[in-house]
Amino acid sequence: LRLPLAVCRRSMYTASKPDTSRPNWLRVGLALGSTVAIWALLFTQHNDDVAEYKKRNGLQ
Repeated sequence: LRLPLAVCRRSMYTASKPDTSRPNWLRVGLALGSTVAIWALLFTQHNDDVAEYKKRNGLQ
């Protein structure tokens, strides 16, 4: 079973370029929010690791 070539090809003229004058604020918010969440998790994990290191080595 072979599909016609017209179905398999994508035309470069059908895609429109994103409008940079009107950003998608939902996507911007999700990107920034997830970045903040990942950094917060990183800092909390680091603080937990430092506390565990100090506890194991008797530095506290």
